[in-house]
Amino acid sequence: MEPGHWPSEHSDALRDYFRMGMSYAEIGRQINARFGTAYTRSAVIGRAKRLRLVIPEWIASPSLAPYLQGEAPVSPRRAVLPNLNVPPKSAMKPAVAVKLRCVGVQPRLIQLVELEPADCRYPYGGDKDGEGIAFCGHPCQQGSSYCAPHARLTRRSGAASVRVPGPVVLKLVSAA
Repeated sequence: MEPGHWPSEHSDALRDYFRMGMSYAEIGRQINARFGTAYTRSAVIGRAKRLRLVIPEWIASPSLAPYLQGEAPVSPRRAVLPNLNVPPKSAMKPAVAVKLRCVGVQPRLIQLVELEPADCRYPYGGDKDGEGIAFCGHPCQQGSSYCAPHARLTRRSGAASVRVPGPVVLKLVSAA
């Protein structure tokens, strides 16, 4: 058999396994075991593309309409496997509540225009659209823009700050 040539019985087997929902790697293993061949996963994917078993989702042309009988354009694999994009059951379990780290400081919640050069610039708020942002405002730690608890919170454990402390220039976009 010459490279790149698939006998019709191999292509028919590929179609059958594809319709069963097997992965390309599994299709390759099944065909190789059945016919004594050595097709790779990439070879199976290439052949499936040439057999038009795979249609990229971004192709939504009127030329697909005869194959879809009035339905929205979908690839043949989607028609055979309607749950193809459903997340695994493990992803559907409720997330475990995460306990947030508390730094043990009560912020002063100072507005940006009221901050002094030595005040902590750790932000609070601004998570929702239109929500104002306030800052901690406690005295900064030497060489940092944050107070000691916020400086520890913002650094990775054991990592020293590589940033050289210096003045911070902020541009006021609009005043409320």
